[in-house]
Amino acid sequence: MSKPIYILGISCFYHDSAAVLLKDGEIVFAAQEERFTRKKHDEGIPTNAIEQALRFEGITMKDIDAVGFYEKPLLKFFDRILQSYFRVWPRGFISYLHAMQEWMGK
Repeated sequence: MSKPIYILGISCFYHDSAAVLLKDGEIVFAAQEERFTRKKHDEGIPTNAIEQALRFEGITMKDIDAVGFYEKPLLKFFDRILQSYFRVWPRGFISYLHAMQEWMGK
């Protein structure tokens, strides 16, 4: 029997960060980080979800064959951030300024 192929998928830095673990192409574990941190729409690196995925399957990062990360910066910027602010304009102007400063710094 051959060694299973494990792929770790990660989504973070917008909101609802999450991790998924695939074993030979099948999902064996998936969780949003907010389930562990109790922080609604947690956007940070999903370290707790990753740790739980590894623990659930009884493996370590050394057993992971590939890591996938979902990020489309322009989609996030235009589709999510700008459209969100335009929907509530001008109420969200201060929040908009903070977001622009953060984006320009990246």
